[in-house]
Amino acid sequence: MKSKQKIFVTGADGFIGSHLALRLVDEGHTVRALCQYNSFGHKGWLEDIDPEMANSMDIRHGDIRDGDCMDDLVKGFDIIFHLAALIAIPYSYHSPRTYIDTNVTGTLNMLQAARRHNVERFVQTSTSEVYGTAQFVPITETHPLQGQSPYSASKIAADQIAYSFFTSFQTPVTIIRPFNTYGPRQSTRAIIPTIITQLARGERTLKLGALSPTRDFNFIDDTVAGFVNTLRADNISGETINLGSNYEISIQDTVKAIARAYGTDVTVTTENKRLRPKNSEVERLWACNAKARELLNWAPEYSGLDGFEKGLKKTITWFSDENNLSKYKEQSYSI
Repeated sequence: MKSKQKIFVTGADGFIGSHLALRLVDEGHTVRALCQYNSFGHKGWLEDIDPEMANSMDIRHGDIRDGDCMDDLVKGFDIIFHLAALIAIPYSYHSPRTYIDTNVTGTLNMLQAARRHNVERFVQTSTSEVYGTAQFVPITETHPLQGQSPYSASKIAADQIAYSFFTSFQTPVTIIRPFNTYGPRQSTRAIIPTIITQLARGERTLKLGALSPTRDFNFIDDTVAGFVNTLRADNISGETINLGSNYEISIQDTVKAIARAYGTDVTVTTENKRLRPKNSEVERLWACNAKARELLNWAPEYSGLDGFEKGLKKTITWFSDENNLSKYKEQSYSI
């Protein structure tokens, strides 16, 4: 592939997407960044970036549910990083149809545009939630898929549609499957920002959900590096590739690690509204990242407990800035 590419990033206004778009600009690529249309013209996390950096990318507003709009925006671009999606699991219990419309139909629209304009690579963003509770660990890409929430079911469908375009039309699709990414800019829909924002506001009795599930947390820099490495990899069309740290930790021990970083003791109160339905909770996630090491020449820099704690410190530092913390409403629980 060419060293400098014309890259279209959907979901560039979000957590991972904003970090990825900025990294691609840093590497000298031409980047078109898609932000979800809104009447205020707000650009999500791209709203707060350095103006010079913002001027270095082509920021557009649109909606992946609009196939005509996506067809127009994809035209002339070499690579698509497709990250736009509805991701809040609790809201998927409330409004499952919106997840089908956005995550499934939206992905179909992007694939149709990619096929029509002969893109060189289409990177579909998956999620470890598609595996459901681990049947074996560490989880390889051959693990069965289990739709334990409407969100995860919609992502399974999106991944399968993407794969079908590879097998049916030779569309150069690669499915990247990040495990639980954390870091600066993440929403409090996720557990680590939920804990940090409460502690940052002086709370020492934390309101949380289930503590027993385990997760494989991946610091944002590692996740972004995995996406970027797809630009330099050969023979990855049709492949599904995990991005995970290969380190498993429970939510309860995650609370303890963050409390240690703050140098404080905490207690936890379980709020029923933060609990998933019993059969919907994913009890265990632990990634095998051997395939990413082999195909993407990728290895996590924030692996193991030491790496996790290093990533937590960087995340806490970002949230400790009042300009950043003020964007969060840690006292209210929103689905």
